[in-house]
Amino acid sequence: MTEVVIRTRLWRDGVLEKEDFAFEELSDYLDQPGCLVWADLQAPDEALLAELGVELSLDKLAIEDAVAHHERPKSSRYPTHTFLTARALRLDRESGELSDLAVSAFVLKQALVTVHAGQWFDIDTIVKRWDENAELMRHGVKALVWGMLDVLVDGHFEVVQSLDDEIEDLEDLLFDQSNGVHQLQRRTFALRKSLVRTRRAVLPMREVVNTLARRDNDIPHELRPYFDDLYDHVLRATEWTESLRDMVSSVFETNLSLQDARLNTILKKLTSFTALIAIPTAVTGFYGQNVPYPGFGQHSGFISSVVVISVLAGALYLAFKRAGWL
Repeated sequence: MTEVVIRTRLWRDGVLEKEDFAFEELSDYLDQPGCLVWADLQAPDEALLAELGVELSLDKLAIEDAVAHHERPKSSRYPTHTFLTARALRLDRESGELSDLAVSAFVLKQALVTVHAGQWFDIDTIVKRWDENAELMRHGVKALVWGMLDVLVDGHFEVVQSLDDEIEDLEDLLFDQSNGVHQLQRRTFALRKSLVRTRRAVLPMREVVNTLARRDNDIPHELRPYFDDLYDHVLRATEWTESLRDMVSSVFETNLSLQDARLNTILKKLTSFTALIAIPTAVTGFYGQNVPYPGFGQHSGFISSVVVISVLAGALYLAFKRAGWL
């Protein structure tokens, strides 16, 4: 069983005051003016989340969604809090396989509680983004939400960029006959699978950020430009993902067309060689008749048959060569 890892932070009037304090102290700061609290739960069990739900008055449905590993990215409002779910992405460039991980958050008036399974996800990246924009912490919990979503969307951009590079490499391999067809098909299908999973993570983020940026009236005026910029990034990632889907489909269809073209070329060559072989077969068959004909039983008959075969086969070869069949 994975060990539960808990991290905490406390800001007072926008200044970092305390870090890694006891998780039980979390609720003590929620009613203090000027306090902003963050708690991160890595790989929590249902009992811990249920205890947290009772302490912070969290909705049971939101707690169930936080435990689910395949929850769709969304934003849901409850009487005491807002629940967010997004997905962190990571692409293995060698295999073309995509890894995704649910990152959930309970957004309270003065606190943000993040929940994730851990594994390869590095929460320090989000903490670093908060530290780089420390002046925003005085604007409250929405500054923490912006930093978290900004890091996740940047991760989406990195994955989409990697997929774009992989697709460009596939386009180069399409016309490289030294590479095996099976290898190309395997990489194409792996990228298509990764792209589908990327779309499932990226496309719903538009509604998530739109809900926060457009419909929430409690976002401080100073944070509006940051959420607008975040929404613009989400739209760009969405459009880029959609264009990559068309590119992968184009690569797949082009690969099939090239295979058909190569097959047609092979069939042309086989047909040409068959026609060339048919000429000596027909001539020797004619001269092999058991009835008299000009040159029958004479040395001149053999010479004339060789000449006929050579002339007809040569003429047919030249005709096929000019037509590009050979």
